[in-house]
Amino acid sequence: MTGVSVPRLLASLAAGALAVAGFAPFGYWPLPILSLALLFALLAHTHARRAGFVIGLAWGLGFFIAGVSWVFVSLSVYGGMPAWLAALATFLFCAVLALFPAAVGALQARWKGGYALRLTLLIPLLWAVAEWVRGWLFTGFPWLAAGYSQVPASPLAGYAPLVGVYGVSFLLALAAALLAWIATTRDRRAQRAWAAAAIAALAVGGQALRWVDWTTPDGAPTSVALLQGNIPQDMKWRPEVALATLDVYARMAAASPARLVVLPETALPLFESELPDGYAEALVRLGRQHGGDLLTGLPTGSLAGAYYNSVVSFGSAPTQRYHKVHLVPFGEYIPLKALWGWVIQVLHIPLSDFARGDANQVPLAIGGQRVAANICYEDAFGEEIIRQLPEASVLVNVSNLAWFGDSFAPWQHAQMSQMRALETGRMMLRATNTGVTAIIDAKGRMVASLPLFTAGALAGEIQGYAGSTPYVRWGNVPVLALWGLLGAALAVAGFRRRP
Repeated sequence: MTGVSVPRLLASLAAGALAVAGFAPFGYWPLPILSLALLFALLAHTHARRAGFVIGLAWGLGFFIAGVSWVFVSLSVYGGMPAWLAALATFLFCAVLALFPAAVGALQARWKGGYALRLTLLIPLLWAVAEWVRGWLFTGFPWLAAGYSQVPASPLAGYAPLVGVYGVSFLLALAAALLAWIATTRDRRAQRAWAAAAIAALAVGGQALRWVDWTTPDGAPTSVALLQGNIPQDMKWRPEVALATLDVYARMAAASPARLVVLPETALPLFESELPDGYAEALVRLGRQHGGDLLTGLPTGSLAGAYYNSVVSFGSAPTQRYHKVHLVPFGEYIPLKALWGWVIQVLHIPLSDFARGDANQVPLAIGGQRVAANICYEDAFGEEIIRQLPEASVLVNVSNLAWFGDSFAPWQHAQMSQMRALETGRMMLRATNTGVTAIIDAKGRMVASLPLFTAGALAGEIQGYAGSTPYVRWGNVPVLALWGLLGAALAVAGFRRRP
């Protein structure tokens, strides 16, 4: 028996599901704070590890089932997996992710210190650390880290250029814990007042930081055109459709006068070496027609050897390439093939064994900018994006999110791009197959976008930036160091209170 009442479990489950509305496309950013406040209040009164584990697990199930159930669409609709198996796989995936908040619940119950420190410091610290671990364990799944919900409107977004998304998650959890303290300590007015003042200070400090310009404009603005072809995923890789797809993008590029034209991930569904005669030369001419370059996603290499998920430039500058580094397990490569090789037979995913690009690739000098290219899922990893900074003047993400249909996934992914722009003080260009294609400014605000599931070109003007935010300089190191000091202090406090 867990010793947890059904109403408490249901409250935790509902709070987890409610938190999803704090993220894109809804953007009700206070909801994750309120959701965690309820969860933390439930946990802080729980001293049995099993009970804490179950409460955290319930919250995690509500959160991830509501937030990432789009995995079912990619597995069943586009991956060809039987619906029952896709539903089971999606539930198991969400259950594994729910183990992280469950671990927070279990670990906080082991601590023997007082209630105040448990609620206002230990639980927020464990929460932030759990999110950080989720971001790299087994190659990482940082999707829906709490900090993303605060971009771009919340005052807490102001801290992103200093501490990154995980630092914002910690501050959000701290605000939630202080709110829970105010709600659960009705007989301590002075302490409640201090907690309210701390929340206000976090908000005022973050709002003030939103006005700080960490980077400076560099060079003249550049005209851009981001192409969204809206090629159906179930048609994209059919050989009889490939030539028509090439023609679609060639015509769109020809009609898009801009110095930098960007096509989505694998927009050209053929290996570079398989492009029809004269097509590459035509792309070069299209790139040069306005004194710039065309950047497109396509596979490079060959099936006979190593092949890469790449972007390649065509135009005024010499041809340059970026090969994707952070591949998606089971989508772009099969880990432990001896054990999981059978997955290839179940999932009908073309080109599911890409090679990994070099982690230390340099920005592409194209279109009058120094472009830090990243492909699809890569912009979920801020500590990897900053490898090309401060040399890069602008960020460019190319994606194909048609795999996830009309779900929350495209909007959640765009919100992560907004966080990357804010962390780095750089504009972010997003060129996608079906959306969200967008221009994001250096403050993380989406200044222009195309509707989902429409074909079109998003034209605009971008400004390159130079300089470094604190996060570009130091990444997650300062936050991890702070967490280490807090953890050591709490360990000592908990030990000294043992009978």
